[in-house]
Amino acid sequence: MSVAGEIVQVSGLRKRYRAEGPEAVAGIDFTVREGEIFGLLGPNGAGKTTTIGVMTTRVKPTGGTVLVDGHDVTREPVEVKRRIAVVPQLSNLDRSLSAIENLTFHAAYFGAGRRERRERALELLDRFGLRERAKDQVGRYSGGMAQRLMIARALMHQPRILFLDEPTTGLDPQSRLFLWETMLDLRTRGTTLVLTTHDMAEADRLCDRIAIVDHGSIIALDTPRGLRTLLPAARGLELLVEGAETAVAVDRTAELTDVFGGLPGVEKADVADAGDERWRIRLYGEGDDLPAAALAATGRAGLALIELRRLEGSLEEVFVHLTGRDMR
Repeated sequence: MSVAGEIVQVSGLRKRYRAEGPEAVAGIDFTVREGEIFGLLGPNGAGKTTTIGVMTTRVKPTGGTVLVDGHDVTREPVEVKRRIAVVPQLSNLDRSLSAIENLTFHAAYFGAGRRERRERALELLDRFGLRERAKDQVGRYSGGMAQRLMIARALMHQPRILFLDEPTTGLDPQSRLFLWETMLDLRTRGTTLVLTTHDMAEADRLCDRIAIVDHGSIIALDTPRGLRTLLPAARGLELLVEGAETAVAVDRTAELTDVFGGLPGVEKADVADAGDERWRIRLYGEGDDLPAAALAATGRAGLALIELRRLEGSLEEVFVHLTGRDMR
């Protein structure tokens, strides 16, 4: 039974490709909420591709259940396929056909009538900026155009869930930005998206929630901002301050380390000379009173505040922190 607001439910999912081999997926649980962009990230061989394969009916699980819009992927694969679409990393368009033929043939497979599929194809070609190239063979398309056409084709049968595998790999910045805007627009229109990517900036910008998979298990699941709190040094403040020159040359680095390091809630203070009587001070710790305490300490030290910002690690730093630096 599906739960209201959850369009995908993964419970105790396991997959072993060989009887004596290791588990590619070792009993994972998560849900995808309707209308969100959900990221599934992990190193090569972590189990995310297998997980997506089960969710899209291409891989048969050896344990657990996966429900897509209330339908079991193992017992009701046809019903699941009607509700999903997959955009693979590598183009699988028919290069001998025109763009509009690729779209209409796909819609015909799902039972759409001739008039309906042509109208739908022209609408999508227009939305993806391909209307003027509708009759061109796909073999003449650039990589960015082909990727746009693959997404348009996936939308021809109006799926409820769109799975995208590395959708912007190898694209130029303009094409990448266009596809990012397209994915956000699809979410606005009510489509649920499941995204796999190695581009941490892409995941950070697009995803509402992210699951990080490693060694067949989910090791973290949260919003991008929530994941950053897993970094040991992701909580705190950074200040850029300046002070007047002193008559006697002194090293204020140690002095400022003592001043700011002694503030309530500060676990560690790093002070670096930024030149021109400026210092960059990082305060690691947390607490609602920390910004006010830091400002007060700046005044007591005879310094002027130039810049103040909260410390926040990158999603890439979180990923490496959780999965390690070793090559896979």
